Amino acid sequence: MGGNEPKLDVDEILAGIRAWVEIESPTQDAAAVNRMADAVQAEYAALGAAVERIAGRDGFGDHLLVTSPWGGDGPGILVLSHMDTVHDVGTLAGPLPFRVEGDIAYGPGIYDMKGGAYLALAAMRHLRRLGRETALPIRHLFVSEEEVGSPTSREVIEREAKRAKYVLVTEPAREGGKVVTARKGVGRFELKLIGRPAHSGARHQDGRSALKELARQILDLEAMTDYARGVTVNVGLAGGGSRANVVAAEAFAEIDMRVPNPEIGDEMVAKVLALKAYDPDVKLVISGGMNRPGYEKSAEIEALFQTARGVAAGIGFELNDLKTGGGSDGNFTASLAPTLDGLGVDGKAAHTHDEQLYVSSIVPRAKLMLGLWEALS
Repeated sequence: MGGNEPKLDVDEILAGIRAWVEIESPTQDAAAVNRMADAVQAEYAALGAAVERIAGRDGFGDHLLVTSPWGGDGPGILVLSHMDTVHDVGTLAGPLPFRVEGDIAYGPGIYDMKGGAYLALAAMRHLRRLGRETALPIRHLFVSEEEVGSPTSREVIEREAKRAKYVLVTEPAREGGKVVTARKGVGRFELKLIGRPAHSGARHQDGRSALKELARQILDLEAMTDYARGVTVNVGLAGGGSRANVVAAEAFAEIDMRVPNPEIGDEMVAKVLALKAYDPDVKLVISGGMNRPGYEKSAEIEALFQTARGVAAGIGFELNDLKTGGGSDGNFTASLAPTLDGLGVDGKAAHTHDEQLYVSSIVPRAKLMLGLWEALS
């Protein structure tokens, strides 16, 4: 770039991130997410990008598909982001106000993932200011319900991935700036148990305790965890019964499962769905399955990572990768197009009241996004 060309400005980008953070957008509040969508749509339209708004359904907000002003309808680069957060409206005015303390900026969703999503907009804005275009069209898809598994957007994500040459996901960086080249698959299950109530003193023998059965099932489910194979099964929520002096007639559990690849996922789903009651008088009802498929680093993903690593070296930092147990919308795309995840800002404490990004990561990560766009063809 020439010496008189505009440079990416950290203060301008941080101000833009702040504006998005201050539009609180919890997944379950469709109106709040749509206010976020309004802001994104307006800012991209001001850059001359085409914005398709896809109406939300099932109680969720709208999705947005942004297309760069150049490149046409051919295969391109899909940038994948989400507008929703796990933080309720009021978090900003309460436990997690936006603030900057030294190199740290705090705020709800600032790390996961409004900071990363804004970097892509900043990259396109920079290209427009420079009067440059990339070899491939850029399509930036914003979904409204990633934090609950993308139930209404998966179809759109997969459709766009099928016409992409590459997918870049703006989920936050991990462990000091690493990008993500593999993710575990995510399974979710609900277990309901129906027993028989009875007076716990006078007629205890007539009862069939759903809670007793649940205790046995929890031990069996947790025993399915196999760290050597990369499998974890976690009973994260459980309960039941009505009173201490009544044999519990009902109980429930919600189960999270993580697996390294689809093959092991199929095996483990079958295992969970095959659970049987120890007490024949207690009925088990279990439902669920894979929420997101797992993916391993393929040769194509490795090649994409090496391209990113070369871009980072040119910027002046070393880029490393990792596999994470967390799921993202990249789980849906990795089998359809080479996918590089974790391209957002660096920071920590996602989903907590300490959520933060490192201000010093903003410009290098924006340059990485921009450099990847220009390197890929």
